[in-house]
Amino acid sequence: MALYLIGDVQGCDDALGRLLHKIAYSPSRDTIYLLGDLVNRGPASAQVLRRLMHYGQSAQCLLGNHDLSLLAVAQGHRSPHPRDTMDAVLAAPDRAALLDWLRHRPLAIREHGLLMVHAGVLPQWDAAQVMALAGEVERTLQSGDYDEFLAQMFGNLPDRWDDALTGFDRLRIVVNALTRLRFCTPDGVMHLKASGTPDNAPEGTLPWFMVPGRRTQAQVMAVGHWSTLGVVLRPKLLALDSGCVWGGCLSALRIDPQDPARHELIQVDCEQAQPHE
Repeated sequence: MALYLIGDVQGCDDALGRLLHKIAYSPSRDTIYLLGDLVNRGPASAQVLRRLMHYGQSAQCLLGNHDLSLLAVAQGHRSPHPRDTMDAVLAAPDRAALLDWLRHRPLAIREHGLLMVHAGVLPQWDAAQVMALAGEVERTLQSGDYDEFLAQMFGNLPDRWDDALTGFDRLRIVVNALTRLRFCTPDGVMHLKASGTPDNAPEGTLPWFMVPGRRTQAQVMAVGHWSTLGVVLRPKLLALDSGCVWGGCLSALRIDPQDPARHELIQVDCEQAQPHE
């Protein structure tokens, strides 16, 4: 049995197929963990979703910000961005099945010594709290409050965690941290508009994984989301968004479940080249 982490696919089904062929992926034997942003900006989001649905439990997929955006657009709570490529999903004959499968994906996975999220975590949270908070959002997405939650999901406030937060404010800050976070202040105030390299952090902020005293700093984290960060393979950080949809690569990391620090990087080029955000 082999275990692989895979970075942001963003609708690039051809690259995903070539990557899975290159690693000789077998759904009956192996497990792949996709780190969010399965869809959007690439040419074949519907095909990506169908492929991953077909693999069943052998493909464990996190929700990313683009995946949540698709759900919100589908419910009429957000207008598509001019560069969005969601139409094929929205017009698909199996649209309902694709969207239902997507909204039942998790926002965090903790397995094989790894804590996996799409973007990042706030410094006040330990791994157990990350999983508990992700579970709150997941239960809401899968409940009768699904539509109302999507209507309230977007926004940059609150930008600082407080255990006393309730309702949609609480859920929104969890979503923003787990699916959008790149930079925050040392005390955990999120800066959600910046998307540049760590060297260009907004004044007073740091990349979330560099905040001193972060309560998950002893935990091996696996993330995607940050294409200008690129692939980072550190003892406690495995970042795998290599910018496939922007003309970069699609990356898979084979991990040793007995020792997550031991890994092998496998990549394929992606022919899709969108103007970078």
